[in-house]
Amino acid sequence: MMESFLVGSFPNISSITNGGKLIRSKHYANTNIYYASSYAPKLSQNKRKTKMEYSILKPWLSLNNHYKHIGEESAHQEHDKKYVVKVGAGLSSEYEPHASNLESIVDYVKKFLVYFSMLVSPYSYAGLGRTLCTISASLLAVKKLSDISPLFFKSMLTVIICHRLLGTYLTVVNQLFDIEIDKINKPYLPLASGQLSYTTGVIIATSSLIMSFWLAWSVGSWPLIWNILVSGVIWTAYSINVPLLRWKGNPVLAAMCYIVTMAFSNPIGDFLHMQTFVFKRPAVFPRGLDFFLVFMSLYIVGIAALKDIPDIEGDKAFGIHSLSTHFGPKRVFWFCVSILEMAFGVGLLVGATSSCQRSKIITVLGHVALAFVLWCQAKAVDLKSKASISSFYMFTWKLLYAEYFLMQFF
Repeated sequence: MMESFLVGSFPNISSITNGGKLIRSKHYANTNIYYASSYAPKLSQNKRKTKMEYSILKPWLSLNNHYKHIGEESAHQEHDKKYVVKVGAGLSSEYEPHASNLESIVDYVKKFLVYFSMLVSPYSYAGLGRTLCTISASLLAVKKLSDISPLFFKSMLTVIICHRLLGTYLTVVNQLFDIEIDKINKPYLPLASGQLSYTTGVIIATSSLIMSFWLAWSVGSWPLIWNILVSGVIWTAYSINVPLLRWKGNPVLAAMCYIVTMAFSNPIGDFLHMQTFVFKRPAVFPRGLDFFLVFMSLYIVGIAALKDIPDIEGDKAFGIHSLSTHFGPKRVFWFCVSILEMAFGVGLLVGATSSCQRSKIITVLGHVALAFVLWCQAKAVDLKSKASISSFYMFTWKLLYAEYFLMQFF
């Protein structure tokens, strides 16, 4: 039989049963199905016919290693249907690696974006606060309705993008030098958990810093350039672990980083960019900005000290001398609440001296409400719970967002 001849000629064909095995062949546009039993000429046939049959069977012989014959000739038709489905699947497998590679790339990109978002925290309270500071300081430069133009929005958006790029750099640099600490305090962060490599973090930080300075330089605004430069230098010194730096380990220097940048450099730089570079006006500070500098000098100290309370365990393990490690979480917590209440008290007093009745009513009542809500939330905090303290810390940023709104009425 032809089966015996083929098995003897091709030792890699492991099994063709005596009952006859189903073999298919595809001829370009027309598909025909052949059975081995229908091509069973005697061994005495001429070589030409044997060659022709082998050429027909050759493309499918290797597939027979994967399929077993059912047995009886009566089951050929049913077996044919199963075999066709399997062979079709085998043929399409040529394209599966391409599809699989594409799916792998898409999955990789999705995961990277998730980890990148966790790394840079684009929706963090500090990041949103920085954006609102830019908007509020820019609005203080508006003197008339015509100032709110496409140029105003374009300039404000440019400043926001510059700060977001710089914020990405500063956030990643802080995590690059705090990997071991974050394994205790924040093990879910991508660098601490190993979801992103150290090299990836360095690339993200470096590219973000370069783009931030390039954008500020291309705009040509010296208030913006100096603002980016001062913030970049101070917060780099806050994070990196080199001699005479790593200022986060000193409570006084850490508080100075917050005050210099968030209370002075950022609001003043953003205001002067809009006032002198965009509107081409002299650098005269409005009353609202004067108040905001005093308010933020107090409020930021409270936020900076409060931020370290949930991280006390890791800070102690790695020698970070924050206020919490020195005096304990309870004393530092109520010190922070007192400082924040003082900031709202300053806002109440300054608002009460306003010559505009509407401004006086809004600023006084607004700060009374914020101070009261802050006190109620502080009384409800469980100082033994890291989650409760962290939640209160985030709540203080929400109160600062409200202050950015009240600032416009001074």
